[in-house]
Amino acid sequence: MLDDYDPRITAARPDLAAKYLEGKVTAARFVEGTVREVRDAQTSVRGQPSPDAALTTEALRGDQVTVYEETEEGWCWGQLLSDGYVGWLSANALSTPGAAPTHKVAALRTLVFPAPSIKHPPLEGLPLGSRLAVLGQEKDFAVLANGYLPARHLVPLDAAEPDFVAVAERFVGVPYLWGGKTSLGIDCSGLVQVALTAAGIGCPRDSDMQEATLGESVTPAPHFTNVQRGDLMFWKGHVAIAVNSHRIIHANAFHMAVVIEPLAEAVARIRAAGLEVRSVRRVAI
Repeated sequence: MLDDYDPRITAARPDLAAKYLEGKVTAARFVEGTVREVRDAQTSVRGQPSPDAALTTEALRGDQVTVYEETEEGWCWGQLLSDGYVGWLSANALSTPGAAPTHKVAALRTLVFPAPSIKHPPLEGLPLGSRLAVLGQEKDFAVLANGYLPARHLVPLDAAEPDFVAVAERFVGVPYLWGGKTSLGIDCSGLVQVALTAAGIGCPRDSDMQEATLGESVTPAPHFTNVQRGDLMFWKGHVAIAVNSHRIIHANAFHMAVVIEPLAEAVARIRAAGLEVRSVRRVAI
C-alpha cells in the first residue's frame, strides 16, 4: 500500500507510520506523534538520520513538525506542518512549541540583537518567512523572548506580499543549494515556494508537485511570446518564474545562483542538455 503514496509527503515506513494513516498504509506500528517547533534560525531536513545524508528541504524558525520517532543519536523523524514534507531533523534544532507566532520576517534576512541597539553583536540571523511571537516593541525594535530585532523587518503573520515575483527578485545572486530555502542557499522549487508563501499562496515543495497543483495551464505560443509575469515554466526537475515575456528568474546549477536571464537563452541552453519546456502554469498575482 505504501507504493500508492508519495514518500516525500507521507509519514509512513514499513516499521512506523503516523496514526492518521492507519487503515490506509501497512506498517508495523502507528503513533500519534508529538508536535515540536523549530528553534534554530533554519535547520536541515534530510533523507536519512545522518549529517552526510542528502538535504531534501529546510525548516525555518517557528515551523512546526510532528515528530513520530526520536533516536538515541539525536535525530527526529517527522512531518512539517507547513507543506507536509517528511524527513529527518536534528533533535537539537527542535523544542516544545512556545507562544503562538504573531509575525513573520519580511526581510531577506534579519538580525536578532541582545538589546534594542544595533551596536551590540547580533545573536543570530533569521531568514525570510521565519515565524515569531512578538511580545512588544521597544524603540524601533520588536521584543522577542530571546532578543530584539528591527521591527521594520517584520509583518503580521497574515500579511501577503502583493507581487511574489518581486519577492523572488530579492534573491538574485543567492547561491544555488539543493534543498535550500534561504538567502544562504536556495534551489529552484524552494525559490518558488518561498516567494509564493510570502504572497499568501500555498505552495508544495518540489517542482513536480508545483506543476501538478499550482495555477492554470497556459498553452505557450511560439517562442513563448504569450508568457506573462508570474507564469511558472516547468522542465523535468526544474522550474523558473517569468519576470516578463522575455526574461525569467530561477535558481539553477548552471550559474550556481539565482539569476535573471533572457528566456530564449535559458530555453536554448536547457534544450541543448536534452530537456524541453514541459508546461507553463499561470498563477494570479
